[in-house]
Amino acid sequence: MQAQPHIPMAQVSALLPRKRPWWKTLVRFARSKPLGTVGGVVILFMVLVAIFANFLATHDPTATNAQATFAPPSREFWLGTDKLGRDIYSRIVHGARVSLIVGLGSTILGTVVGGVLGLLSGYFMGKLDLTLQRVMDIMQAMPLLVLALVMVAALGPSLPNVIIAISIPIIPRAARVIRSSTLQIRSMTYVEAARAIGCGDWRIAFLHILPNTLGPFIVLATAQLGSAILTEASLSFLGLGVPEPHPSWGRMLSGAAAEFAQRAPWLVIFPGVAISLAVFGFNLLGDALRDVLDPRLRGR
Repeated sequence: MQAQPHIPMAQVSALLPRKRPWWKTLVRFARSKPLGTVGGVVILFMVLVAIFANFLATHDPTATNAQATFAPPSREFWLGTDKLGRDIYSRIVHGARVSLIVGLGSTILGTVVGGVLGLLSGYFMGKLDLTLQRVMDIMQAMPLLVLALVMVAALGPSLPNVIIAISIPIIPRAARVIRSSTLQIRSMTYVEAARAIGCGDWRIAFLHILPNTLGPFIVLATAQLGSAILTEASLSFLGLGVPEPHPSWGRMLSGAAAEFAQRAPWLVIFPGVAISLAVFGFNLLGDALRDVLDPRLRGR
């Protein structure tokens, strides 16, 4: 029997495709998706502000000052004060932390639960799929804000309850997206091969199908983050969101929009700009990630 020639490992490594460095991937993404890059920069800035809020704030966000009520923007109070003399700038900085906690917590909880339900529904089909989809239809028939209002009214206003209330409307959206991807993947050849060699249904679903739905999952999570932040602000504006003393952008608008908007416009302008920038950044990044990760849109 003729011996096989020995091929050095260096030559084998040279023939294998080289993995592109992460920074080159970011540069390519920035060049191809400039608006997505702008959204990523806005999100990165918001994350850094939330992390270093204690160092960036110039005052205690919950401390009141009766002698400085409705103070206009100045050297001492960069963005002015509210009706209790609290520093608007410091409250916006700490409000970024609250918005990120609520946005990330509700999005992760809603997309994970909805993703698992969508995976099971799309893979096992039958009565399970029929039952789950009818429940998803009922949940999705109500607008996100209305369903969140119902849930937070039933659970009560607190930080964990707000996260749970906002995550409930995200579940049917995540379930529909992951179910659609699962229906496409379950009929592919490698899934049939895994079933032929004796792999169980749960192993196929979670080890072979679920990893291939991460692209749509990431796009969905990024897009829902902006909606979750906006929903939290809306709930806080209505008095059902994050309670005091937590500084919330929506609650800052709730205490100023109707009664003091003309007398002290900075009470409305700066929190509104913060909410708009956060939602704008997540929407831009979500659209860019959708174009990159969705193979049907890569040719655009």
